[in-house]
Amino acid sequence: MTPLIFVWPYAVLFWAVFLWAFWPEFAIVRRARQSQAASDSKSLQVIMLGQGIAFFISFPLAWVPALQFTPPYRAAAFYGGAAAIVAGSLLRRHCWRMLGSSFTGDVRARADQEVVSRGAYRILRHPAYTAGIMMNAGVGFALGSWVSAGLLTLASIAVYMYRIAVEERTLLAIIGQPYREFMRTRKRLIPFLY
Repeated sequence: MTPLIFVWPYAVLFWAVFLWAFWPEFAIVRRARQSQAASDSKSLQVIMLGQGIAFFISFPLAWVPALQFTPPYRAAAFYGGAAAIVAGSLLRRHCWRMLGSSFTGDVRARADQEVVSRGAYRILRHPAYTAGIMMNAGVGFALGSWVSAGLLTLASIAVYMYRIAVEERTLLAIIGQPYREFMRTRKRLIPFLY
């Protein structure tokens, strides 16, 4: 069966949502590549490569009938995936606003940098990465393939876990105790769990 993201009228909705959600991401990557700091430890490249490979594999897998959601669940998976992309993008945009000038797209820190604890950062240490995982998982679900959804979710978790390790190491080294206290009082990606 053809994935719904390539079937009229689902395709119009998916590609409009996809472009709206991911277009700002491309601009951030472009800016981060131009001014990438050594403290980033190539985490931007790890994210781009890991997610790029996962997308490259997930789209063809979505065409394999045995790996697709069964017909009664295809539309629900599509709409749920599109909703996850929108929700994830809205959360990421919220995080960018909360971080303000501290948001750069790569890992860097200043000794005088504020530890942001407002908005989603009241609950999580890395809500923007939670949002990125939601967006990529949403693409997998919208593709209508349980394997694509799993692959995109796991790849996103893996690359963001690397970024989190690099980021937390850098923030602890440069900001110190205020960031250590921030870490002690919040989970990384999932409220109250992890």
